[in-house]
Amino acid sequence: MSSFVWSPEPYEAAPELKIYNSFTKRKDKFVPLNGKSVSWYCCGPTVYDSSHMGHARAYITFDIIKRILRDYFSYDVFAVMNITDIDDKIIKRARQRNLFEKYKNETHQKDKVKADVEICTKELKEKIATEKDPDKLFTLNNVKTDLDSIDFEADSVEVLIEKSKDALMELLDHRFGHEVNEKSVFESLARFYEQDYFEDMKNLGIESPDVLTRVTEYVPEIVSFVEKLIEKGAGYESNGSVYFDVDKFTSSGHHYAKLVPEALGDETKLKEGEGGLSVSDEQLQEKRSPRDFALWKKSKAGEPFWDSPWGQGRPGWHIECSVMASEILGNSIDIHGGGVDLKFPHHDNEIAQAEAYFGNNDWIRYFLHSGHLNIEGRKMSKSLKNFTSIKDALETYSATQIRILFLLHEWSTTLDYGYETMKEALSYEKYLSEFFLAVKDILRSDPECTKMRKVTETEKSLFKGLMQAKKDIHAHLCDSFNTPRVMLSIKNLVSSINSYIQSLGNSEPNFGLLRAVAVYVTHLMTVFGVIEKNGAIGFSGSASGEGVDGEKLLLPFLDTLAQFREDARQCAFTLLKTCDVLRDDVLPNQGVRLEDKQGQKSVIKYVGREAIERERKQAEELKERKQQEKDNLKKRQKEQNAQNRVDPKEMFKGDVDKYSAFDDRGIPTHLGDGSEISAGQRKKLVKQYEQQKQKYEKYLEEQKAGSN
Repeated sequence: MSSFVWSPEPYEAAPELKIYNSFTKRKDKFVPLNGKSVSWYCCGPTVYDSSHMGHARAYITFDIIKRILRDYFSYDVFAVMNITDIDDKIIKRARQRNLFEKYKNETHQKDKVKADVEICTKELKEKIATEKDPDKLFTLNNVKTDLDSIDFEADSVEVLIEKSKDALMELLDHRFGHEVNEKSVFESLARFYEQDYFEDMKNLGIESPDVLTRVTEYVPEIVSFVEKLIEKGAGYESNGSVYFDVDKFTSSGHHYAKLVPEALGDETKLKEGEGGLSVSDEQLQEKRSPRDFALWKKSKAGEPFWDSPWGQGRPGWHIECSVMASEILGNSIDIHGGGVDLKFPHHDNEIAQAEAYFGNNDWIRYFLHSGHLNIEGRKMSKSLKNFTSIKDALETYSATQIRILFLLHEWSTTLDYGYETMKEALSYEKYLSEFFLAVKDILRSDPECTKMRKVTETEKSLFKGLMQAKKDIHAHLCDSFNTPRVMLSIKNLVSSINSYIQSLGNSEPNFGLLRAVAVYVTHLMTVFGVIEKNGAIGFSGSASGEGVDGEKLLLPFLDTLAQFREDARQCAFTLLKTCDVLRDDVLPNQGVRLEDKQGQKSVIKYVGREAIERERKQAEELKERKQQEKDNLKKRQKEQNAQNRVDPKEMFKGDVDKYSAFDDRGIPTHLGDGSEISAGQRKKLVKQYEQQKQKYEKYLEEQKAGSN
């Protein structure tokens, strides 16, 4: 007989928390500066470009890690996040929108608009001819499609303007952009996108930071910071702008590009880091070295500006984070988080500025970078037509399901978002949900777990399994927040309890065991932000939490209804159909599942209307996807069959423009212009001929076998 001993060993006896640090490229023991207090700074959004799933990778990842530090390891986390509410993209887009609205509200003759559209079309074709970036080319071609749809005879002036909106905005900005400099124009657009960003964050279940800093609110502090960098010799003024002197920084005992040393001379990334409005030849010549980057940019006509000792200008992109983080958190910060794409030049420049300012080499002690997010195995790109917004994702999947997907993958590695990976997340959510529902159904007969009896050998083993799972999960979380291993441990623990429940039959369970496991799993899911804190076991039934109160309100009634249905089933077969309608249609519309068990009382599962509707929608989408795959397979088979029927002697002869002469097997000997085919080309054509010959002979054999 095995023994059962409860071990009081505290979590602190487990291995110390280690975090993968981008500085050292290894997992470092986590030692905060001030005991249990952790200073945390996270690069927030450039509000103009914050709404796609690629950015959600960083937002959700760091929300999970922050919650683990606070709610599992009991650190007092003080979180600061910045908002980039003024940069080159915001400036240009704000100008364009402002000018387009004015243009649209003016009275125009049709010929005037037509002339402007024709200029746009000419300039657009020139851009398309020279553009190499596939994403930019994709956008330009979309604009061209809109212009091509214009009917100058039939379309009204209003329709002409609307169809040519994107092209006209570029034209208007080129003509009149230098006249727009009211700060309110730029600020209103930034606030619009900021509100949109926070709406996305709320819908994803992401907590707000303790402190939010906006660049436009910290310009005086930025100016003072830059002045001190100049005093220390790390910055220099040039033609009204101020640049960071990388060579002077490195000669003072510091290291530049700590995070990505190999990118030190990457001029493409350096230019991208300066912004689209700040890479003119004139501005490049202002620098002492191509590696130097802007701390303060001299504002040109059509840009917002603030007064400074160097004239009217605005902050550089990198300086904002160094200043705002230091203003709130001081000269040394425990954790800095951001997306992996920001490592260089943004984060490396942040580090250089702050280390030069404070004269230290440990401004940030742990740098955390979330991995890339791919869509269906490929980098998200407009040209690949796989650009997915947060709003689009939330139309198909719940925030809970998306968060589970993130938990199933290591936070610092590339994550693939798509149908197959989401299928795994949906399966995991359903597995947990069914476990919680089954346990809650059993616990209804003894909510306080007062029915105590002798523990069986099986139950002893399960209690030990729970304790071991707690130790394992703690070790995984200490291993740089290894949530995939945690999720596997949870699933194994739940699996053992599911097997126990199935083995019970009509026997009474150990209520305390079931509650202990369900409460522990609920606690972990609450820590991860998957389940809201509400004191109940399992999922709440909806994102708004209506399931908790709804369940308490409905369950007494549902118990009576379930018993009535069971009695009706026993009384007359004619009532069965009505009972099934109640089960399959009526109760699901109230957020309730009623599951029949042979020889046992029906199981009541309150999951909420939203969850059931989402399941129905996802099931329908799965059905459609399977049908599409089936149709595509039939189409490919049909195309393959058609290809197999082609006689290899005839396969090349249809292409009369490409080939002009053939040998006795039908293989081309001369191109359409009469020139002889080279030996290399001939070899490839013979290979294609032999492959088609095999397919054709197989087809003839199948036809013969079918006729016989």
